Amino acid sequence: MQPVAKARWQIHFCVLLWGFTAILGKLITLPALPLVWWRMLLVTVALLLMPKVWRGLRAMPVRLRWAYAGIGVVVSLHWLTFYAAIKLANASVGATCIALGPVFLSLLEPWIAKRRFDPRELLIGVAVVPGVAMVVGGVPVDMRAGIAVGALSALLVALFSSLNKRLVEHADPLTVTFVELGTGTLFLTLLAPLLPHAGPAFVLPSLHDAALLTLLSFGCTLLPFALALVALRHLSAFGTQMVTNLEPVYAIVLAIVLLGEQRQLDIWFYAGVAVILAAVFAHPLLTRQRGKPSQPELLGTAESHSVVE
Repeated sequence: MQPVAKARWQIHFCVLLWGFTAILGKLITLPALPLVWWRMLLVTVALLLMPKVWRGLRAMPVRLRWAYAGIGVVVSLHWLTFYAAIKLANASVGATCIALGPVFLSLLEPWIAKRRFDPRELLIGVAVVPGVAMVVGGVPVDMRAGIAVGALSALLVALFSSLNKRLVEHADPLTVTFVELGTGTLFLTLLAPLLPHAGPAFVLPSLHDAALLTLLSFGCTLLPFALALVALRHLSAFGTQMVTNLEPVYAIVLAIVLLGEQRQLDIWFYAGVAVILAAVFAHPLLTRQRGKPSQPELLGTAESHSVVE
């Protein structure tokens, strides 16, 4: 198999694995806070065992460590709100809300990167509004809080993706991930007492949850990140972005097949999803750039929107 064709299959497999994160978030019975705490802790410990991470950490300036630590706080809040949205609604709603991430990114990134704003990006944002309205109208009333929390999660993923984009070239991505997720774990530990309704950060999972957390942390985080590192060497930025935008599609299809969530949602929800995804796919078409992407900015987000920008 040719390297480019193999890379395409690899990145599709990565996106499929990322699509499973929403499914596992629904299947794990832990509340959102301990779920995220365990996931971040397990990935951080795994990275801690890699000599490359230690070498990168020693070479990283102190000021840069603090910058990545600040982004890690945003990452932890993004994951917390992402899984809270799934708990408040379902996996399909959570994945749909994350599809708004590129839309928020098109509005935030020019401001953070201090570049000229492109009016075409505003059109993308406007185009999504009818889709969001249909999604809201297509879910039961008791799930609408999940949409609000999920939209906040999408805003946070756009924020840390923009921040990472400015800094990622200054350090090894594995080391950056270690600093950010390690800081995020510590932040959630300190935050837990201030969120009494969310429960404590440390809750010993059952064997069922422990197995699913292990799969989430290693099978849907470390494994796809390692594969993406290899695949991105052979793919254009445009081609990769088009594939990674399929993540919510995979997640919604998996939710239908594995969780039967179509019984909870009506046709307006799926019509709204189609409108949102059309806008998301239009963005790289309107702002197409050739060339190879940079290295992944962060592993294990929700999920692939921060892999290439």
